Amino acid sequence: MEKPYIPHSEFRQRIEKMRAWMHTHGIGLLFVYGDEYRKENLRYVSNYWPMFERGALLIGTEGDPVLLCAPEGEQVAREMSVWPDIRLVPDFLCATVPDAIDYPLATYTDFPSLAAEFRFRQGTVGAFGVIGLDAMTHPLYETLVRAFGSVPVDCNPLIHQLRLTKSAHEIACLGEAARIADHAFRKLMEAPLIGMTEKQAAGIAEGAARAEGAEQVIFTVFGSGERSHTIIGRPTDKVIEDGDMIMCALAIQYEGYVATCEVPFAVGTISEKTRRVIDVLIGASAAGQPYLKSGVPMREFVKAVKDHFRKAGLSEYDVYPPLHGIGCAEAESPYPNEKTEAVFTEGTTVNTDISLFGLEGGSNRIEEGFVITRDGARSLSPFVHEYCAKWLKEMQ
Repeated sequence: MEKPYIPHSEFRQRIEKMRAWMHTHGIGLLFVYGDEYRKENLRYVSNYWPMFERGALLIGTEGDPVLLCAPEGEQVAREMSVWPDIRLVPDFLCATVPDAIDYPLATYTDFPSLAAEFRFRQGTVGAFGVIGLDAMTHPLYETLVRAFGSVPVDCNPLIHQLRLTKSAHEIACLGEAARIADHAFRKLMEAPLIGMTEKQAAGIAEGAARAEGAEQVIFTVFGSGERSHTIIGRPTDKVIEDGDMIMCALAIQYEGYVATCEVPFAVGTISEKTRRVIDVLIGASAAGQPYLKSGVPMREFVKAVKDHFRKAGLSEYDVYPPLHGIGCAEAESPYPNEKTEAVFTEGTTVNTDISLFGLEGGSNRIEEGFVITRDGARSLSPFVHEYCAKWLKEMQ
């Protein structure tokens, strides 16, 4: 069976939607920025993900877009990009090095030349828009202002809106990322963790994810025992002991789409205080899920989860909203709270992030991906869903 991917036709549809918006808002040229960390927007429009360096896609009012990258990443850009016109710009060299790096085989262009080329191609450029102003450096921003002759229009709202509703291909890619994360988390829970360091335990999950087809392990949050309180701690050399709560979140990327898997569990002899933390978390997840449905205000899910914590007398340990969107980033819009008026819409993909931190029995969270449908929500993470359902049944 063919593995999920985003076809070229869908990238072209995205560009045409962006051009329609550009026309409405008087934008003649759009610059979509990305780098190794803030990769989501550039990946969404080009499929390119830089390593070490920076990149961008220039979208005019007609013709194919132009991908901009740096010399070391040229070949991987040609391998990944759906757009064949690829140019090298010195402004995108290795982001962490202040020294001038010599690439003798590189043939560069520059931003003033690109501006002149698009003016010639289109007759005029008009307003210059940028997606990624919040991610780029100030020196790069100043370079763009000089080259294109105007203060750029912030076009982030355009791409945030486009990325809210997912296509069937996007949902399939998220489903594959979640499947891999589920598999890796199951392997972690099956391992004899007592006596291992947190790093060794995390390595079991990460290795299983790579072997199963993960493009990247975006992060592994890990804490055991007292370190479960770290919220987003990294694995350390702490040795896992009998009875320790294990707080592990595994974010897996597949074809540019990221899904996160996490269930609360403990190893060995579980104390009653630890068991109560897990009981309340899983109960809160069950309380919220009926509200994950097209047409339902997002605040209702948040309220149901927080009401469950309030009834348990644990609100002071609830540190942030329990839901966020997923897609090309591990966390993206929507990120609702108890006052959010917006409603869930069909095709939106979300991840629960139901958490309690600082309790004597340990800290933890539940992260499970869902696709919003007309009739409810379909879980992208069968392992998480089954684990929680089994725990609930045993509680009754």
